[in-house]
Amino acid sequence: MAVKRVYETFHPEHYNLFIDVNRKNKKISGTSTVTGDAQEKTVLISQKFMKVSSVKADGQDVPFTVSDEDEAIKIELGKTGKTTIAIAYTAPLTDTMMGIYPSYYELNGEKKQIIGTQFETTFARQAFPCVDEPEAKATFSLALKWDEQPGEIALANMPEEKVEDGVHYFKETVRMSSYLVAFAFGDLQSKITETKDGVKIGVFATKAHKAKELDFALEIAKEAIEFYEDFYQTKYPLPNSWQLALPDFSAGAMENWGLVTYREAYLLLDPDNTSLEMKKLVATVITHELAHQWFGDLVTMKWWDNLWLNESFANMMEYLSVDALKPEWHIWEMFQASEAPAALGRDATDGVQPIQMKINDPADIDSAFDAAIVYAKGSRMLVMVRALLGDDALRKGLKYYFDHHKYGNATGDDLWDALSTATDLDIGKIMQSWLEQPGYPVVTAKVAENGHLVLSQKQFFIGEGKDVDRTWQIPLNANFDAPKIMSEKELDLGDYKTLREKAGHPLRVNVGNNSHFIVKYDDTLMKDIMSDLDDLDPIAKLQLLQDLRLLAEGKQISYAEIVPLLTKFADSKSGLVINALYTTAAKLRQFVDPDSDEEKNLKKLYDKLSKEQVARLGWMPKKGESDDDIQIRPYELSASIYAGNSDSIKAAHKLFEENEDNLEALNADVRPYVLINEVKNFGSHNLMAKLIKEYQRTADASYKADLRNAATNTTDPAEINKLIEYFEDADVIKPQDLRGWFAGVLSNHKGEQAAWDWIRKDWDWLDKTVGGDMEFATFVQVISRVFRTPARLKEFKEFFEPKLNVQLLKREIQMDTKVIETRVDLIQAEGKAVNDAVAKALN
Repeated sequence: MAVKRVYETFHPEHYNLFIDVNRKNKKISGTSTVTGDAQEKTVLISQKFMKVSSVKADGQDVPFTVSDEDEAIKIELGKTGKTTIAIAYTAPLTDTMMGIYPSYYELNGEKKQIIGTQFETTFARQAFPCVDEPEAKATFSLALKWDEQPGEIALANMPEEKVEDGVHYFKETVRMSSYLVAFAFGDLQSKITETKDGVKIGVFATKAHKAKELDFALEIAKEAIEFYEDFYQTKYPLPNSWQLALPDFSAGAMENWGLVTYREAYLLLDPDNTSLEMKKLVATVITHELAHQWFGDLVTMKWWDNLWLNESFANMMEYLSVDALKPEWHIWEMFQASEAPAALGRDATDGVQPIQMKINDPADIDSAFDAAIVYAKGSRMLVMVRALLGDDALRKGLKYYFDHHKYGNATGDDLWDALSTATDLDIGKIMQSWLEQPGYPVVTAKVAENGHLVLSQKQFFIGEGKDVDRTWQIPLNANFDAPKIMSEKELDLGDYKTLREKAGHPLRVNVGNNSHFIVKYDDTLMKDIMSDLDDLDPIAKLQLLQDLRLLAEGKQISYAEIVPLLTKFADSKSGLVINALYTTAAKLRQFVDPDSDEEKNLKKLYDKLSKEQVARLGWMPKKGESDDDIQIRPYELSASIYAGNSDSIKAAHKLFEENEDNLEALNADVRPYVLINEVKNFGSHNLMAKLIKEYQRTADASYKADLRNAATNTTDPAEINKLIEYFEDADVIKPQDLRGWFAGVLSNHKGEQAAWDWIRKDWDWLDKTVGGDMEFATFVQVISRVFRTPARLKEFKEFFEPKLNVQLLKREIQMDTKVIETRVDLIQAEGKAVNDAVAKALN
C-alpha cells in the first residue's frame, strides 16, 4: 500500500526560516514560515523529534496535532488554496550526524566544535518543519542565530546578506528540495578563488589543519565547475560554491547546493605528502559532488525510487571530469579497478535489488542506498550509454534535459527521452532491461561442432540462484563482425575460421570492459587470447583476470585453473594489471587457514609474484619515475610484507627507525607498509601506545588511516582488547571512523573473535550511536567479507536472523547470509584443488 505523501496535501513555494541554535544547551528553537498552496483542508508538514508550540495560518491560530509515528504535523486549515503557515518549534541538537549537529575537534589541546547539517535523505524535518520530499521544491530565506563567539563565521547555500542583532541573514535561494538546504558555523579558515565566469569558489575547514591542506581541493573545485559549465552547456546557477570539511560526517560527502559538505578525509590533503591514490580519490569525490550541482540539485529526482538517477550519473561524471582535468592520471583505470568489480560482485548474488527500486515508505529509502548497485552498477550503465552515444550526442541530450527540467524534478524516462533526441538508438528500451532487472548475464562464446562461433547469454550467479529466464539488451563491443546489440538468448555469428581470418587477431567481446557482463570463452578462444597476452592493453588484462575470478566464484571454473596464470602477469609495468593480479591473489587467501602449511605456500607464491618488482622499484620513490611505478609499489610492498620476505622486513624496519621521530613525514605511498611491518614484526606495547597517540594528535586523514591499518594488525591479545575498549571512546575513535577500526580488527585473525564478541555484546550501543544512518547496514557487510567457516556462518545467522524485522538491515542480512554461505561452500568444494595448485606453482 502506498504511504500518503506530504506533498499531496501542500505545495510549498517559499520558506522564511528563523533558526536559533544553542550549543551549550544542545537545543534548536525557531519558526518555519511557509507560503504555499494547500491541496486539502487538512495538510501535513514533516517534523521529527520536535515540540511544536504554535501553528498560525495567515496570522490566525489553527488546530494541529503532532504525530511522531508519521513524522508529521497535521494542520486543520479548513480551506484549500494559497496560505502562509507559521510554525514555532523547539528540537534537540542531535549527536547522530543527522539534522543539525555538532562536529568535534581539538585545537592546541582545547576541545572545540563547529555546527553543520546533513539533511539527505529525510533529516531536514529534524531542523525545521517543512514538506520534506524531493518534489516539494521551494525557495528558502534563512535567518540564523547562535551562541556566537568572536571570530566565528556562518555559511549557507547562498551568500550572507547582512547581520543584525546577532542574526545572520542569507540571500534567498533558487527553487530547490529541502534535503539540499545546508548551513554551518564556527571558527573556520578558508581559501577563496573565482572561476572565469565570476563564481566564487571556497574551501573551508577548522583551524586544526595546515592552510596548505586546502589548496588541492580549491584547484579541483574551480576547474570542475568550469568544466561542467562547458560540458553541460548550462551555467552554474548560484553565486558561490563552498566546500566545507566537517570533522564528524557519516557519509563521504553531500551535494548541498552551494555548500557541499565533506568528511575531512575526502577534501583536505597535504599536497607535499599524500599518496597518488588518495589524491585521485579526493579529486573524484569533489567532482562527484559538483556534478550533482546540476544533476541532482538543478534537476532533482521526483522521488527516491529514482535515486540512482542522481548517484549513477554523478558517479560517471566524476571520472569523466577528472579525466579532462588530469589526463595524465588515466582515471578511467581507477573506475575499472574499483567500480566495475564492486558492481559485478554484488550484482551476482540472488536477491540483489535492481537499480530502479519501487519505494513507497520513506522508511525504505535508506535501505535503497546500496553503493555497489546505485552508484557502481548505475554508473557502469551510464558508461555503457556514453559508449553507445559518444560525447557529442551525450552533451546535446543533457543540454535538452537541463533546459526542459531545470528547477524541477525528473525520472529516468525523462533522461532517456532527452538522450533519444540526440541519437537514433532507442536508449530507453536498451536501458530498461538493465535498470528494472537485477543481476547481469554471462555471455558464453564457443566454437560449435559445425565450426560456427556461437554467443549465448544467461544470468550469472555467485552461489544459489533462481534462474527466471531473464534476457538483456547487451552492447557487445566485439573486435570482429558482430551486431552492436545482442538482444536474443543465442547468436550464431557464422564460420569461426572466416571470422578469425578477417579480424586478424583473437576474438574478444566487451572490449574496453564498459558493458555490465562477463564472458566465458571456450578452450579454443581462450588459448588464442592467452597466446596473444602481451599484445593486450591493461584494461583487457584486468578484464581477463576479473572475468576468470568471477567465474571461479560462481563455480563455473576452478580457482585452481587461475593459479598458474598469475605469474604471467607478475612483471607487468601497468598499475591496473598489478591491481587485478593482487585482487585475484587475495581471493586465494580464503582457502587457507592462518599459520597452516597451505598459508606458508601461499606466502611463497606472493613472494614469487612480488620479489622482482620490489627489487626493481625499491622501497622509496625515485625522482622522475612513472605514475604507474608509483602505483605499483604499494601493491608489491604489501605483498612482500605478507609473504614475510626478510629483505623487505629489514628495509621497512630501517625506514621506521630513521623516521621514528616524525612518522607523518614518511612518504605517504610507502608509510602504511612501513607501519604495518613494524607492528607485525617488531610490535610492542610502547609502539602501540605511540601509534594511538599519533592517531589522536594528527588532523591528516591519510596518516590517520595508515595508523589505523597498522594498529589493527597487532597480534598481542592485550593490545587487541585495548583497541576494542577504544571503539566506544569518541575521544580516541570517532563514531564516523569506527567501521574502519572494526573491519581492521575483525579481518586480523588474532582479533576476529574479540571484534565479533564486541559487536554482538554491544549491538545496542552501536545501534544508538550510528543506527539511524544509511551507513549502519555496512557493519553487517564488513562481517560478511571476513567469515569463511561453517561455525561462523551459524553464529552469524543466530545473531542476525532475529534482526530481519529491522527495515534498514533486512536486505543486507539476507544478502550477506548468502555471501557467507557461498564462500563456505566454495572453500569446502575447491579448497584442496586450489592449495594443490598453489604448491605446484612454486616449482
